[in-house]
Amino acid sequence: MAQNVIAVYPGTFDPITLGHEDVVRRATQLFEHVIVAVAAGHHKKTLFSLEERIDMVREAVKPYPQVQVESFSGLLRDFVVARGGKAMVRGLRAVTDFDYEFQLAGMNRSLMPQVETVFLTPSDKYQFISSTFVREIAVLGGEVHKFVSPSVQEHLAVKVRSMSPPA
Repeated sequence: MAQNVIAVYPGTFDPITLGHEDVVRRATQLFEHVIVAVAAGHHKKTLFSLEERIDMVREAVKPYPQVQVESFSGLLRDFVVARGGKAMVRGLRAVTDFDYEFQLAGMNRSLMPQVETVFLTPSDKYQFISSTFVREIAVLGGEVHKFVSPSVQEHLAVKVRSMSPPA
């Protein structure tokens, strides 16, 4: 385990999936301190508010005392540097992710030469899960229990009910 290395795992987490949770678990085996950085998501239309996403992530990472959850807006670089981050964790599900993530890592290296990007892959059973798919399935009335924790599933059910027009 890297001694005194702060790793930042950024994302929108709308919602946090079992794949994200698996990446957090893997990161805690490599780094002494992990910050899950929940993006305000100004560039994306999110289903959940920032506060709801933070609450879901905090619930999901409770088993890991070395993980803290914070929100950020603006440049990720500013957040990582302000926290003393030396590694940025990024999850890779498939080859399609790699192209984008490789470009992002290059840009981040240019902005933060002192920070290394570390790619982690989730367990095979989580490699196809994306927050986008989970949101779509939930909104269309499908079952999402295989893709998210029970607490996230409940948040999704409440959100979907609140979106439905009264009968």
